[in-house]
Amino acid sequence: MASKTVQMKNISKSFPGVKALDNVSFDLNVGEVHALVGENGAGKSTLMKILSGIYTKDSGTILMNNQEVSINNVRDAQNLGIIMIHQDLNLMNHLTVAENIFIGREFKKKMPLLLDSKTQNEKSRDIFTRLNLEIDPEAKVGNLTVAKQQMVEIAKALSYDSKILIMDEPTSSLTDSEIEDLFRVVRTLKEEGRSIIYISH
Repeated sequence: MASKTVQMKNISKSFPGVKALDNVSFDLNVGEVHALVGENGAGKSTLMKILSGIYTKDSGTILMNNQEVSINNVRDAQNLGIIMIHQDLNLMNHLTVAENIFIGREFKKKMPLLLDSKTQNEKSRDIFTRLNLEIDPEAKVGNLTVAKQQMVEIAKALSYDSKILIMDEPTSSLTDSEIEDLFRVVRTLKEEGRSIIYISH
């Protein structure tokens, strides 16, 4: 019997004039790739934004590993190992790959004002090696293709040791070969026991 990592039960959410979710339930198993498919406006992104802490639910319960949890913001979700990778990538083009991955959690030298770029680059390189990707941690993110920027977002999620990755329309701007690279990475994450939610219309 599959082990449940997340259970969302009877989730409702309203915005002014719109009932976005009405008593919606959703289960996710450990090491599962789960596609969430529906037309624009169906509520799939709203449900996942509640799971990732961007929105708060009006009613319902969320359980992780059979324990009820409270997700009131993105930090709560991150602390539970849940990260959402948005269709509009949330990266800073003027910073390097490694700086983007560890932004807000920078490695410092003994003198606290000095950035330990060497360690950040090594940690980033380790993640890309695990994913069998060739991305230079010292490259400026603005010089990368959209596909490689997406891989940086995945690496950033893994730097939090995330157990659940939510991908919102991840293939919308990719070529066929880039989509295959993404699916290969998704298979690697699944083999590591991570759970993937794949949103698509």
